[in-house]
Amino acid sequence: MSIGSIFLTLIPIFFTIIIGYMGGYFKVFNKDSSKGLNTLVTKFALPAHLFIGITSTSKETLISQWAFFLTMTLCIIGFYIIMLIIARFAIKYDLTKASMFSLNSTQPAFAFMGISVLGSLFGAQEVAIPIAVTGIVVNALLDPLATIVGTIGQSGKGKAEGEKSGKLGIILHGLSEPLACIPLIAVVLTLFGFQAPELMKSALDQIGSVTSGVALFAVGVTVGIRKISFQPVAVGISVLKVVALPLFMVLVSNVIGLNHADTVKAILLVAFPGSAVAAMISTRFDSLSTETASSFVISTILSLISLPIYISWLM
Repeated sequence: MSIGSIFLTLIPIFFTIIIGYMGGYFKVFNKDSSKGLNTLVTKFALPAHLFIGITSTSKETLISQWAFFLTMTLCIIGFYIIMLIIARFAIKYDLTKASMFSLNSTQPAFAFMGISVLGSLFGAQEVAIPIAVTGIVVNALLDPLATIVGTIGQSGKGKAEGEKSGKLGIILHGLSEPLACIPLIAVVLTLFGFQAPELMKSALDQIGSVTSGVALFAVGVTVGIRKISFQPVAVGISVLKVVALPLFMVLVSNVIGLNHADTVKAILLVAFPGSAVAAMISTRFDSLSTETASSFVISTILSLISLPIYISWLM
């Protein structure tokens, strides 16, 4: 795939961000209304979207893709944990900030770009299951884990609403977040054979379908209000996302022994730019909000260079 094709795939993403940026820059939205958009995404739209996406994947699909699932889990969760340790003890961030730094260095925009980019290489039918598996790892494991760790960090400083005493209470408080508990419930239900009926899909899709657009728009608003940051943190998150994580996936996929086609899919799925959803979670915690929103934009620009390189190398 040429750089021109990649650019055409990214145009809708940039367009939505730019519209949001103008809304923030020209003061149509302020910090309070920006937080309202974030609440809509992280507490209502995204949990509904994730529940339907996970419970639409069959139990058999999850079981048959165990090697791909294991590879994605070890890479994505492993990289998050490695970055969390580095951010916490080497950079000396507090636990919440370390979690947001690590989340945004790890989570790819696979949902926005997977079908367009991978579908053109392998066919839409061939990449549907890998994208669904990646969604489960990100939505049911990574996002809840980052949310729980972020909540523990805030609770440790006495900032979380309804703070509970003791570590167990803090963890339960983190699990009570819709973005943490809903995907986990969906995975458990799916493993027990539950499939969301059409009526439930239609009902939840009314709110869940706005997730991608509103998340991208809200990132633009955040950047418009706070301006794009080219500080080392924002650039560092971007480089970790589009360079370090794909290289880490090369190592993990070779250790697991994935076949070549699945290895290519796995590497490209994590090589996509940073996720608008991850940036929204940072805004939710009011931690590295400007840096993570900026890193989403920076990593998207960098992907115009990195993705064609990866594709020409792997294919």
